Amino acid sequence: MAERIWDRFLTDRDRAVFAASGYGTRAGFGQRPALLVIDVNYNFVGDKPEPILESIKRWPNSCGEEGWAAIPRIRTLIDSAHTNGVPVIYTTGDVRADRWDRGSWAWKNSRTSKKGPAPVATNLDPNGILPDIAPAPEDIVIRKLKPSGFYGTNLESFLTLLQADSVIIVGTTTSGCVRATAIDAFSANYRVTVVEDGCFDRSEASHAINLCDLNAKYADVIATEEVETYFAGLPGGLFDLPPGPA
Repeated sequence: MAERIWDRFLTDRDRAVFAASGYGTRAGFGQRPALLVIDVNYNFVGDKPEPILESIKRWPNSCGEEGWAAIPRIRTLIDSAHTNGVPVIYTTGDVRADRWDRGSWAWKNSRTSKKGPAPVATNLDPNGILPDIAPAPEDIVIRKLKPSGFYGTNLESFLTLLQADSVIIVGTTTSGCVRATAIDAFSANYRVTVVEDGCFDRSEASHAINLCDLNAKYADVIATEEVETYFAGLPGGLFDLPPGPA
């Protein structure tokens, strides 16, 4: 079996448990998927490719170069979804100018915990989705305050409207918003796929181990190329997509 990104972090005991437990079975794709692009904004990648320890000087939540490395693969899947009539749904943050509504986000980070206007790295909106993967007119954008794309949003109602039975997830962070969204999708009985090379995190260990755990229990963790092939094989005209502005 090909080596997985998490293999170097596992102990011999872990390997034995996974081999004996039955976890990690391939669940398979659904018949009516939606592509979810989670939080690929300036806040999480910064405004240019640079090493993470440089990027976080101005963008405290940045994942640095790993984020930028994933952008071309995310772009590929967005283009494939558009070509094959698959709905594309983006999530990004949303916060008041005074940051009062950050709530529990203010409890665990010494650099971003204070209320009042956020430090300005540039004139860019931290929650602005990167132009490299900007939403098309027919795409849907969900604004959220918490990690999961489902929590306190209308994401599930839109998936119901689209009659989607499954989600393909890319974006960031693997251990945070991607994981939370994947588990909530699993909890709502969607088939869940997480694109291994289309997700990223600021921590190498968290990225790998969360992909391992998601693959064991909640999602199929696979590569971009397999999702492309799947999209290309879907029948045309599955979805009544938004037409976008005139």
